[in-house]
Amino acid sequence: MVDYNILLAYAVGLLLLYLAARLLYLPIKLVAILIYNGLLGGVMLWLLNLVGGYVGFHIPINVITAPLAGFLGLPGILLLIILQYFWL
Repeated sequence: MVDYNILLAYAVGLLLLYLAARLLYLPIKLVAILIYNGLLGGVMLWLLNLVGGYVGFHIPINVITAPLAGFLGLPGILLLIILQYFWL
């Protein structure tokens, strides 16, 4: 004979485990997207610096510029180029 209290306890435990996994999945996914975009921005800036080295143009790759280029893409790169010209 099955004890329904134990069966109910297992069902509630599985539901709580599912809810905890759903709550933790979103922040981990967000952090992974942020890291990916930052790395992608760093690679784009590295390529820009590689090509820009022939004409004397350089944008430093740091904690601000890499994510900005990664999140905004080509408009972010253009923004950094414009800021580089106006800043110096």
